[in-house]
Amino acid sequence: MDLTAYKTALAHHWFFSVSGGERVCEAIFAILGNPDVFCIAGNRAKLPLSMQNCSFTTSFIQHIPGSQRWYRHFVALFPLAVELLDLRGYDLVVSSDAATMKGIVTAPQAVHICYCHSPMRYAWHMFHEYRAVWGFLPRSLFSVVMHYLRIWDHGAAQRVDYFAANSQTVRERIRKFYGREATVIYPPCDLERFEVGARQEDYYLFVGRLVRYKRADLAIQVFGENGKRLLVVGEGPEEKALKRTATKKVEFLGRVGDEELAQLYSRCKAVVFPGEEDFGIVPVEAQAAGRPVIAYGRGGASETVLPGRTGVLFHEPTAESLDAAVQAFEAAQDSFDPMVIRQHAEQFGANRFRAQFEQFLSSCLDDREIRRRESGRSVGLTQ
Repeated sequence: MDLTAYKTALAHHWFFSVSGGERVCEAIFAILGNPDVFCIAGNRAKLPLSMQNCSFTTSFIQHIPGSQRWYRHFVALFPLAVELLDLRGYDLVVSSDAATMKGIVTAPQAVHICYCHSPMRYAWHMFHEYRAVWGFLPRSLFSVVMHYLRIWDHGAAQRVDYFAANSQTVRERIRKFYGREATVIYPPCDLERFEVGARQEDYYLFVGRLVRYKRADLAIQVFGENGKRLLVVGEGPEEKALKRTATKKVEFLGRVGDEELAQLYSRCKAVVFPGEEDFGIVPVEAQAAGRPVIAYGRGGASETVLPGRTGVLFHEPTAESLDAAVQAFEAAQDSFDPMVIRQHAEQFGANRFRAQFEQFLSSCLDDREIRRRESGRSVGLTQ
């Protein structure tokens, strides 16, 4: 695709680690051909390697003392921060968004495409879960801020010309909360990082940031009670509390490198994925290594895990339901074929993402050009 006629920009909410959202940005960055990059806040050193030399612009939040660590606490300022980013000179803007980046103000003639990881969880479908963890005063402040943020966010979504969603689950959220349609393009998994292991060891694996909605607490509770070995990969604000409740059978490995993570995937009995995710790259990575997944059967996992073929789904977010799923897996574990599981994961590869996103991008640009021509003819008829 030839984008040389377009001045392009890529906008993402923040860059402080290289996780699923940042890997999507890296793939889009390559497709756009070295676009200028904008974000609310970020650390250039944390950009994916292929993006290290890009033009990198942050909002005023970047300069607030403590924002590098506590950037999420400035959520009330996010709408203003993204609206003050100056994108007047760009013809094509792609926003990668799970917060407020969709609200960037572009030039009237610009094409704005939003790749949406999800409407803001804390403002929309998980509002009550986030609200429940605080005392009266912070809960009241949070409720007021989210009320106004929802109003702004719905309006900001109308500024987007074309939406892509990272799953059918997110597509339905976009339709419900924003009244907009979206094209589903599953995120890319770097399949080359993973291979089917020659042997398995006697442990289960949890991978993810240790935040409330990932439900690591559920896995730690179940494996603490059933006595089976669980390795936990990841860091986050819930880490200390989770360690206090864990038994000796639960081991915390912290953050590990890509190579070590690939080895952990390939040797585990199964990956445990107890949270509801928008898409969830972890189940796909596990399957790319040929390993089954025991997952909560809502959200993205319901689209990427095939019950009985590539894993087991449980349908209540409870310890009892997860424990029953672990028992069901152990009773049938010999029936899971690692090569079949790997083959299923291949449909989520990086080449597939590039082809689908390029096709989507081309169709959006073609549609905008058709609309411009029709608008020009309409103006001529009225003169």
